[in-house]
Amino acid sequence: MKKKLTVTQIGLDVHRKFSLASGRDGRTQQIVWRERLEHADRDQLRARLSRWPQGVAVVLEGTFGWGWMSDELLAAGLDPHLSSSRKTASWRKERGQAKSNRIDADLLSELWDQKPTMIGGVMRRWWEVWLAPPEVRDQRELLRHRMSLVRMQTMVKNQVHALLHRHGIMHSFSDLFGANGRRWLSLLVCDEQRLRSTARQTLKDQLIFLDTLRRLIARATVQFRRELKRLPAGERLITLPGVSTVLAYTIVAEIGRIERFAKADHLVRYSLLAPEADDSGEEDQGKPIGRRIGHAGRATLQWAWIEAAHSAVRRDPRMRERFNRRTDQGTRDRGRGYITVANQLCRIGYSMWKHQRDYVQEAPARPGSGKPGSGKKVQSSNTPSGVLQQPVSSGNGPALAPYGPVRLVST
Repeated sequence: MKKKLTVTQIGLDVHRKFSLASGRDGRTQQIVWRERLEHADRDQLRARLSRWPQGVAVVLEGTFGWGWMSDELLAAGLDPHLSSSRKTASWRKERGQAKSNRIDADLLSELWDQKPTMIGGVMRRWWEVWLAPPEVRDQRELLRHRMSLVRMQTMVKNQVHALLHRHGIMHSFSDLFGANGRRWLSLLVCDEQRLRSTARQTLKDQLIFLDTLRRLIARATVQFRRELKRLPAGERLITLPGVSTVLAYTIVAEIGRIERFAKADHLVRYSLLAPEADDSGEEDQGKPIGRRIGHAGRATLQWAWIEAAHSAVRRDPRMRERFNRRTDQGTRDRGRGYITVANQLCRIGYSMWKHQRDYVQEAPARPGSGKPGSGKKVQSSNTPSGVLQQPVSSGNGPALAPYGPVRLVST
């Protein structure tokens, strides 16, 4: 008598217009059913998801459009999990399987049987990546909206520069779009001697578009400030050298939850700030071979830390000292110097967020250094500078002679 097959896990290959699901019995490793879900009718999609076994794990790839589908799966009482598309594709190629929608769905359903392993001190599945909750995705949505507005603003500015260049119009402004430059452009729109009517109309439309973009960017920045006020981590990060409101919001939105990272090294790699090299075998003298930074992480997070590093080098003595030490006073490898400073800022930011500490200008004392906070006895506040207070017996050993304070005299 054949055993009845039961769906214990589901693989869901999500596309733009449809998804293909494969229900698998984890005990027999057999595919129980396959189902195609159309995305056009959302009510019909929800009705079909509601017929799936409640609480079953559903594995889908972290490709474009996974967010809304994971929300629908949660609303239907299912347990969505996100897989790395890069790792899943490598696994499929390693097994010699061709790529198709059916094979992808079957493979995703099989991933759930992979046993969790200890990774970075946490039990994790090798294929799984973090599924960001809706509130984090909303933060990223606002971030990407502002980024797109800034790109459009840059595009319009370049078009204005190109228009002036085409008509041979020169100017001496260091910032053409500052207060004085904008007044000059407004007068140029009405100058019939220097620009023909078509060019004047084009320039006028570009300036109107630019003003609209500036208002939208300013509104998004105000939303950034409003969001950061309710996030303690965001307010702390603003105190970090070089981190502005926009950069603090970018870091908070891209990281999402600091608990994802067991230690600072993991966040540094995720931020694409960890150096890599192709050295192998015997160690040679000189620079590492093929030295570079990683490529699997958040490029926007990397940009934020490096932008903060540029500002921190100008304003903070400690960061400037680190930069000068790496670049030989700024004479070589300046790009790598900024990456070095960004790496340090990332580690400091991790500690501030993880341990809920505020940034202090002076570095904390290392254990055993004899400085305040190191655990060693230090000079009392009422002892004059340069005077070492003679220790007194606590009763556990021989009493010392009651000498007065011993003044340290240089010879």
